[in-house]
Amino acid sequence: MAKHKNVLPGFNLSLGYTLLYLSLIVLIPLSAAFLKTTELSLAEFWQVVTAPRVVASYKLTFGASLIGAVLNAIFGLLTAWVLTRYTFPGKKLVDALVDLPFALPTAVAGIALTAVYASNGWIGSILEPHGIKVAFTPLGVVVALTFIGLPFVVRTVQPVLEDLEAETEEAAASLGANRWQTFSRVILPALWPALLTGFALAFARAIGEYGSVIFIAGNMPMVSEITPLIIITKLEQYDYAGATAVAVVMLVISFILLFAINGLQWWSNHRISASR
Repeated sequence: MAKHKNVLPGFNLSLGYTLLYLSLIVLIPLSAAFLKTTELSLAEFWQVVTAPRVVASYKLTFGASLIGAVLNAIFGLLTAWVLTRYTFPGKKLVDALVDLPFALPTAVAGIALTAVYASNGWIGSILEPHGIKVAFTPLGVVVALTFIGLPFVVRTVQPVLEDLEAETEEAAASLGANRWQTFSRVILPALWPALLTGFALAFARAIGEYGSVIFIAGNMPMVSEITPLIIITKLEQYDYAGATAVAVVMLVISFILLFAINGLQWWSNHRISASR
């Protein structure tokens, strides 16, 4: 039997290029951040990363990112469902608009969101009389992070929905399942791994977002100041060690959260495989 030949080079050469690329692009820059932080003593490091202003920025950054990712998981799934299951006028336009946050410069997105949600904007002028202020508040941060994270969920879930044949839903209905049972027991288990992946990507993207947030957030210390802005501020003050210290904390927390999400995804895939 003839041995299958891969189009790409052999394993050793491919692995070598992969490790070299990852080292140059990911590992070495991240290692530099950790090395720069060693200029601080342990007490100084702890003082920098636990300052009240920095801790408040952690809470806002990770909290708003989580809320934005959850909203995107819900409404991104709904958007992908509509684009996959229905035909309507302007469908191609709507499908293209989903990718707009990918193509739009983040600063432009921030300015546009601020103009719309400010007290004199189209949407802000409607919401503010009801006591809902979006621009220059933590709510504005959530809006911006939800905006930039939507495509990750839609584009991750959409191909899975396209591969999930409608006959499966019809078979479940013919066996007596109602709409909720069909969704929760037939559709959701098939979509769950992709939905978790989209959630993780949207969450990771939101944590490091800067350009679209600084305009709509207002950047008030202890209120609407995000952690990336803290890092930029320290860099502008030539406090490089302090900036890398905060960056390292964000990096470690982000890694732990993404590791937990990936672990949940692996467990879900394993459970689905075992049930088949």
